[in-house]
Amino acid sequence: MPGSTKAMGVLTVGGLVAVTAYSVALGSNGWLWFGWVVLGLLTLGMVASRT
Repeated sequence: MPGSTKAMGVLTVGGLVAVTAYSVALGSNGWLWFGWVVLGLLTLGMVASRT
C-alpha cells in the first residue's frame, strides 16, 4: 500500500502543477480546481488510512 499512496501523492502534485499552468495560460476553470480538490482529499484519505 505505501507504493500506491506515494504514486497518488505524485499524481496529486502533478495535477496541481497542471491545473495551475492551465489557469495561468488559459484562465481559471472551476471544474479543474474542483477535480484537484477531490483528488487531494482522496490522497489525504489514503495517507490517513495508512497510519
